[in-house]
Amino acid sequence: MNAKELAEEMKHHLTQARLIAKSAEEEDRDFTPEEAGQLREHMAKATEAKSKLEAARGNEELRKSLAELGDDIALNAKTDDDGRRRTASGFELPDRRKSLGEQFTDSAEYAALMATAPNGSFGQKQRVQSGLAGFKSLVTGASDTSAGAFVVNDQLGLQVGLSAFQRPLRVRDVVTQGTTTSDTVDYVRMTSITNNAAPVAEATTSAAPTAPASVPGALVNAAGGGYKPESALAAAKVTTPVKTIAHWIPVTKRALSDAAQIRTLIDAFLRYGLEEELEDQIIQGDGTGENFEGLGTVSGVQAQAWDTNALITLRKAKTKVRTVGRSIANAYLLNPADVETIDLLEDNEGRFYFGGPSGVGTAQILWGLPVIETEAVPAGTGYVGDWRKAILWDREQATIQMTDSHLDFFVRNLVAILAEMRAAFGVIQPNAFVEVDLTA
Repeated sequence: MNAKELAEEMKHHLTQARLIAKSAEEEDRDFTPEEAGQLREHMAKATEAKSKLEAARGNEELRKSLAELGDDIALNAKTDDDGRRRTASGFELPDRRKSLGEQFTDSAEYAALMATAPNGSFGQKQRVQSGLAGFKSLVTGASDTSAGAFVVNDQLGLQVGLSAFQRPLRVRDVVTQGTTTSDTVDYVRMTSITNNAAPVAEATTSAAPTAPASVPGALVNAAGGGYKPESALAAAKVTTPVKTIAHWIPVTKRALSDAAQIRTLIDAFLRYGLEEELEDQIIQGDGTGENFEGLGTVSGVQAQAWDTNALITLRKAKTKVRTVGRSIANAYLLNPADVETIDLLEDNEGRFYFGGPSGVGTAQILWGLPVIETEAVPAGTGYVGDWRKAILWDREQATIQMTDSHLDFFVRNLVAILAEMRAAFGVIQPNAFVEVDLTA
């Protein structure tokens, strides 16, 4: 094959490659797998023809032959100092990576036009006309048929996120964290303690004393002495099964492949949903079916009735944890509506107890304890207690799975994205907690 034929072959393959690229560019899409294969084939053959052409001619003859191929395939394009690509004849080539709007605003003519506008504004009597061939009408950013068509809205995407639809999750922060490798957890729940410890007199006879009266201290004073009083612990074995919390959402395969952010968005949404339901179950689970036995339904949890106002009621509940539960309370759990009620309490002079709008309110500390705001606690009800005596056992932490085998999803190009977790919850000392009635 002679030099002319090699040049024609190279030109042919380059032209075909340009046509494929132009088609994808005009439709504003990526190459299809078939187009990508054709592009690689054409470029490989053009490179091979060019190598053969270089071997057949000297460098000077090669440059001459390439120039004859024409500017339309851009073989002689060079990049100037200003970053613009031009052919050997000086024709400026558009950057194929830029949109039409970017080519327009990046052109030298547009830059010259804007240079006539001090501080980016035109005088009232100044005639605005571009120097670009084919652009002889007024250029204005206010019209979608002029420069306004080149204005692209900012896309915030995940910067907005789902925070507007999610509440802060805090209950996990206060309960004891545990793990299990089984589907059932057995634990001992302490229900009561009877302490009859007392001083004991030395025995005065070896004879068995008469049966003591069934009153406290009777054994100590029984005839003959020497009897030690008996105390008691009341405990119950509790079996709590590991429960599954799950939900899923259908998504098209096209959405997953075309929108890179959607997988992250869905993962965040699904994982959050599990934790929100877990928090609700810890407090409000009714123990039926697949529900947890939540703190609000555990037998033995103390109750504090409304007394005068919210502050007095909550303080008396803390005392019950200490005196009846024999425990040290470490947090209040309150609904945001009740926290607001406390923040707005006023004295007889109309002054806010907690500093009013300029104060820090009760969101941090109340009666020396941190306040955890959570919507898992119903409005009008509060809890205070030693949260170390409530345990959450994680069996399987939250996982995300995806499949197209659900129903007819495979033939419909759909996938199911599933979030799932398994956990169990238990209260080992119910009377270390007090449910508070905050309804006046």
